Amino acid sequence: MDEPSPTFPASLKETAMRFAPAAAALSLLVAVTASVGSAKEAQVDPRAGMLIAQAQTALEDGQPQRAVDLLEAAFAVDPQYTPILLSLAEAARREGLQGKAIRYYREALTRDPGNYAAIAGEGAAMVEKGAIERAQRNLAQLESLCGGSCPETRALATAIAQGPRNSKVLTAEAVMPDAVVTQNLAKPDGGAR
Repeated sequence: MDEPSPTFPASLKETAMRFAPAAAALSLLVAVTASVGSAKEAQVDPRAGMLIAQAQTALEDGQPQRAVDLLEAAFAVDPQYTPILLSLAEAARREGLQGKAIRYYREALTRDPGNYAAIAGEGAAMVEKGAIERAQRNLAQLESLCGGSCPETRALATAIAQGPRNSKVLTAEAVMPDAVVTQNLAKPDGGAR
């Protein structure tokens, strides 16, 4: 005797066969759309690319403010190109504006939460501000994302080990001008001599 083979009910099998081609087409469409979207992200407007190259030269020449100006112009040309934010953050750090750099890194992380360079850069800027505990959270995040051997993890670990920059803290008294005593030459009745 032939035993009946365990099969799906005809209606379930029929439903799966009916929708399988549509499901495959939909998944292909999603995959193509995702790859096109990521390809768009990686391409920079050629005008912005020229400005970024000039900004990199300015940074190498020790002109961070010129680099910031060029990068801001590049960002105006191509505001969707996230690496501009990372370059702006680096230029701000070189000017000693760690708070501004952290804002740029956070904007980059809003766009790309897994951006290793932004996580490491933000952590390094926090170290420079003296926020070691917060930087260690970034290090832990990097270690969980890319491991201990990835370059960004090693760079942030080194920055944390070195500690905050040795910057002078100025008090109001330190920047006060020297007092100068002058003689009031006005007459008591308000007129000049």
